[in-house]
Amino acid sequence: MNTHVSKEQLAEKAKIAYEDIKQKYAVTPITTRERLAIPPEDMPTGDPKIRARRIEEVALGYTQEQAIVEATRCLQCKNEPCVQGCPVNIAIPQFIAKITAGNFKAAVDTIKRTNLLPAVCGRVCPQEKQCQSVCTVGKIHKSVDKAVSIGRLERFVADWEREHNEITVPEVAPATGKKVAVIGSGPAGLTVAADCRRAGHDVTVFEAMHKAGGVMLYGIPEFRLPKEILTTEIANLKKMGVRFELNALIGRTTTLEQLLNEKGYNAAFIGTGAGLPKFLGIPGENYIGVFSANEYLTRANLMKAYEEEKAATPFYHAKHVVVVGGGNVAMDAARMALRLGVAQVSVIYRRTRAEMPARKEEVLHAEEEGINFRFLENPVRICAVHSDDPLRDGRVCAIIAQRYELGEPDASGRRSPVAIAGSEHEIACDTVVVALGNESNPLLVRTTSGLAADSRGHLIVDEKQETSHTNVWAGGDIVLGSATVILAMGEGRKAAAAINEYLATEKNA
Repeated sequence: MNTHVSKEQLAEKAKIAYEDIKQKYAVTPITTRERLAIPPEDMPTGDPKIRARRIEEVALGYTQEQAIVEATRCLQCKNEPCVQGCPVNIAIPQFIAKITAGNFKAAVDTIKRTNLLPAVCGRVCPQEKQCQSVCTVGKIHKSVDKAVSIGRLERFVADWEREHNEITVPEVAPATGKKVAVIGSGPAGLTVAADCRRAGHDVTVFEAMHKAGGVMLYGIPEFRLPKEILTTEIANLKKMGVRFELNALIGRTTTLEQLLNEKGYNAAFIGTGAGLPKFLGIPGENYIGVFSANEYLTRANLMKAYEEEKAATPFYHAKHVVVVGGGNVAMDAARMALRLGVAQVSVIYRRTRAEMPARKEEVLHAEEEGINFRFLENPVRICAVHSDDPLRDGRVCAIIAQRYELGEPDASGRRSPVAIAGSEHEIACDTVVVALGNESNPLLVRTTSGLAADSRGHLIVDEKQETSHTNVWAGGDIVLGSATVILAMGEGRKAAAAINEYLATEKNA
């Protein structure tokens, strides 16, 4: 049943609440009890029946009244637990207080002291597992769903700044004469580029793709993160003086050693992410119609396969897509399949809904759009058509799945799936998308002497993000494995601080 509430209905409700707050507390300050009595503001979204076949953004953003009402719920805690829960330590109570006062520009400027990508983070960061998980309001109500919606407020002020043409370029210190190479233009790389440029260094970002943005561009769909927003953020870095070299695969077009020893770079940061997809390791994964989520999403996000008549790449026409996995990437791939015209999409996950690592909001949106979830199942074999017809031969026609039950918790705290003997069964489908996470590309380690990595290919760094190689730092997924945008940015901030400190020493002055 569609229980969708329109943006107009939510806006009208917020207007009434806003006027009520304004009148009640015009003279007498609002009390903690009264703040706690204000219900959370829902985020407007597009109608599921319509949006499921459109690429436009699903979440529509707060109105001004909604933002002020939601901000009024904040208790302005003195111990600021939300700040401790933020990987980049945004001054959360301060920016929320400015929203309450209606000073949206000051609010976004407060955020940008530590985070230059608020429009991105406000959309894709798992605030419910970070800043909002420790929010006092949520703790009092015993529900993280009732915590102050910090991420939505961050998004609101970032959007307000862009829509009102109020974006300002951060100040850059006088030129130091030092050069910093940033390898990769994902969240970690862009953060390092911004912070090092602010310190006055000459910064160049080297990106292997033909467009900058990293995983935020090729991995996150338009319906969650409009590419116009990312383009605006990158344009702001260019206005600061950051240079971008595209189609530059470091380790192939040039080496890290050449950047440091021949091209005059005094320091380098590696933020190449984790772009090597994992597969199931089962029979049939080489059949036609089996994709990694990386490839499936890159074709759609970066190369706009959904614009079939003018796309730079074809997409695989399908009737029933099976997506394997339970994370945000699985949700992205499944929901993108609908927008590519697929009639039926199923997500197979070997645990239950309670163990799914995907954001609850993304799972809810997927369900609203008609995606079918099959819990406690996992493929053990992929089947294909064997025919003399070259158009059909070797194409996926089904998977053989096995049923599971939950056993004891594993190292992550989630209950481990245990296969049920004799439970194999067939599920007819014509496409399989594997969304089981990614590993690190070994290219830089193989082409750079003295750059140490662990057994999984993750670069080894110290507490300041410095690698085993002189003058080289690293952060983000290349160090953490598959992580979040904001965690990558947190590592980028630490690395940039260390690089700036290193370049400021007398030895390097």
